[in-house]
Amino acid sequence: MIGSRERETAIGALVVLIGLAVLGIAYGTGRHRDKMDGYDLQVRFNKADGINVGSDLRLAGVSVGKVVAQGLDDHFRAVLTLRVQNGIAIPVDSSAVIQTDGLMGSKFIAVQPGGEDDLLKTGQMFQYSQDSVNVQDILEQIIAMGENRRAKQQTQQGGSAP
Repeated sequence: MIGSRERETAIGALVVLIGLAVLGIAYGTGRHRDKMDGYDLQVRFNKADGINVGSDLRLAGVSVGKVVAQGLDDHFRAVLTLRVQNGIAIPVDSSAVIQTDGLMGSKFIAVQPGGEDDLLKTGQMFQYSQDSVNVQDILEQIIAMGENRRAKQQTQQGGSAP
């Protein structure tokens, strides 16, 4: 008959083995995703808050690639390398925009296709980009506008600001 100590040791060893198997599968799946076939494009942003290696690249809401590298240019702007799936043709006048899934969701790069017949080729840079919008900055602007409006109303009414 197995004692409770041996049973706990066996269960603990089984849990550790299952955990290692899950990590191995996750690591193997992640490596496979990083080696996605495709071609690389670059995009430059003044501010790329919330975008990391592995962030999604979407066209018409459909995932068509990933961010595979980040860096800075000589003027301290973010330069991102995007891996686009083979078979996805992007016109040269397209733009790359940092967007958010919902109000507080994760950020991704959305491609807004242009109308040119010429297509971006491996290593080329998007001509147009739009930086990420920081929700906190927007809220601070709204609060400042409200405070200014209140101060103007109090001045017009002859009252003093609190």
